[in-house]
Amino acid sequence: MGKLEGRVALITAAGSGMGAATAQLLASEGAHVIVTDLDKSAAESTVQRIKDVGGNATARQLNVTDLDAMQEVFRQVERDHGVLHVLHNHAGLPGSPGLNITEEQFDLAININLKSGFFATSYAVPLLRKANGKGSVIFTSSIGGVSGSHLSPVYSAAKGGVVVMMKSIALHLAHDGIRANAICPGPIDTPMFPKFFDGQPNSSPEELVERMLTTIPLGRRGLPEEIASAVLFLASDDSSFVTGVALPVDGGFLAR
Repeated sequence: MGKLEGRVALITAAGSGMGAATAQLLASEGAHVIVTDLDKSAAESTVQRIKDVGGNATARQLNVTDLDAMQEVFRQVERDHGVLHVLHNHAGLPGSPGLNITEEQFDLAININLKSGFFATSYAVPLLRKANGKGSVIFTSSIGGVSGSHLSPVYSAAKGGVVVMMKSIALHLAHDGIRANAICPGPIDTPMFPKFFDGQPNSSPEELVERMLTTIPLGRRGLPEEIASAVLFLASDDSSFVTGVALPVDGGFLAR
């Protein structure tokens, strides 16, 4: 029996990187995973990898800024499963650098990193209540949501908002037996990581990546699988008395 045997999990932005690694791990622990992503083929690729090793998963294309489409995904979960045990609000993107950004760039960072998780949770609550005290909502924040980032103030604003919003949601849903927590990744070895350094003056993204790694006490990037393990902990009964926590998975960066 896996830690999530018989449970249903939905993950946003699970077509690649940390989201895909998390989908595969939760499925390996017995969950039926609904893999959503803006890129339908990426979601289907994650699902195929899950099925190739005997797991259960379904792919759904989802633009998390389209609230009507998001509601329809949860309606489909209700039709297919009648319950949701785990919601992992993972969708995010690097914010535009500095302060000289457009209103559209500001709104995009807030909408994807913060707003989408609020509404996904709101739509999921009726299904999470049916999980009989096993409901778990997990947000992906960032070290930049706990400690300010000189790279992108709007990104830190969004991810910092995720942390405080998560704490409020944890308090709001505690009487329903639904837990809410967040992970705060540091530098993780994914294709998206170098994009955080795009547009910075006087240095290449490669130089900035190497410079940042010198600030990590463990001296390396994390792996997507290490993020997935943290999500599994928060999704499973191993963390049954844990709610309202922002968990750094950062090689010691925030301990400095």
